[in-house]
Amino acid sequence: MSDTRQRIAAHVQRAPGVHFRGLARALDLAPGQVQYHVRRLQRADRLVAEDVSGRTHYFPPEVAADRRRRLALLRRETARDVVVVLAERGPAAPDDVAAELDIARSTLEWHLEGLTEADLVAKTYDERGRVTLSLVEEERVADLLSTIQPGLPDRLVDRFTRLVDQLLAE
Repeated sequence: MSDTRQRIAAHVQRAPGVHFRGLARALDLAPGQVQYHVRRLQRADRLVAEDVSGRTHYFPPEVAADRRRRLALLRRETARDVVVVLAERGPAAPDDVAAELDIARSTLEWHLEGLTEADLVAKTYDERGRVTLSLVEEERVADLLSTIQPGLPDRLVDRFTRLVDQLLAE
């Protein structure tokens, strides 16, 4: 196996759920180069790709499918911040979470869609139709968060996306 493929496989092992651009940035490789070697690793069953909300994320083959989706979602800073707020505060109203994170309610709802589908966050409704957000299984969420160690480039991309969302909301 080539040195580049070994570097890619090792990075994915260290950072399961890394997305395509994050992989190229972390290893300082051209996108075409990453694409070529990732395909070779996938054919050799050394990598698994998972498309989540418009991004392709890569995992070692031993990571279970349900865990792959959850890790991919938590690689996004805003989704991760929502989960952290709920872990720290406990159940909360969506407006309170959006205000604490200083994000638009529409941005929160976009992230909540994936988080609820992945069974990380639950939305419950009271008799008056008010929504409360809560974590589904705190132990599982804590385990997933311990696996995620976002690098500076990932955080910068997420923050830029959040800034654009705020500007569009105004």
